[in-house]
Amino acid sequence: MKELQLTLIQIDNYGPWTVTPRPKREAELQILQSSLYSALQGEFSRRKGIVFPLRLDNMLAISNGLSLDDHREILDSVNGRFPVTVSMGVGTGRTAYEAQLQATLSLQSTGSSRSERRKGVLTGSFLPSPGKVQIAHFDVNHSAILTDSYPIYDTHLLLQRAHLQLIESMKRREALVFYMGGDNYISICNGTSPADLLEVISEVKRRLGVEFKAGVGLASDAETAARLAAEALHEIRRGQAQGPIVYKSL
Repeated sequence: MKELQLTLIQIDNYGPWTVTPRPKREAELQILQSSLYSALQGEFSRRKGIVFPLRLDNMLAISNGLSLDDHREILDSVNGRFPVTVSMGVGTGRTAYEAQLQATLSLQSTGSSRSERRKGVLTGSFLPSPGKVQIAHFDVNHSAILTDSYPIYDTHLLLQRAHLQLIESMKRREALVFYMGGDNYISICNGTSPADLLEVISEVKRRLGVEFKAGVGLASDAETAARLAAEALHEIRRGQAQGPIVYKSL
């Protein structure tokens, strides 16, 4: 049963725009990308969704509960504020990987991301009901020791390696993982079980020596699922859990 809805957000014709009529300053591009991400996060958050950065010219949002009209309102709001436009493809699936694949194929069917003719497109399929969102919030054990004991770039490298290992391990279970800053990673992981997550944590520890704990939330929208995951993780941090994983659901 399809219970997850994801929205791919893509800047239209971004590559050519960055060099027209001449290459734009890198700082200008970084400011644009971060401002656009912030605006989209605000729009989706007001509707209980969450946006995750991919390459920043591409972003992925959990959009359970958001309708076609909600997406059009977001497009109209954001595209009226920036010198570039974005298009959106919406997909549904049993798992995060399946939903993002459908969202990607839907948007790709409307034309190239580098086409001057594609501007502000909205396409795809929507869930007939809110569905369910499962989110895992991973956190590195004792990361303060790394920060306080090693050169900052070495710590950064280790955390990025951990991110890549999490991505690879979770993708085999058709889940998606995003680095959210600090030592925090969020996974959209519909269909994964406690046993799956324990296996993933064990894989990362075996390969990198990095230990994780994870709070998992299940709800009908991304905002509530993320809150439940954070509450579950907090229980582990406070020593109120017997293992490295705690589930909460509504």
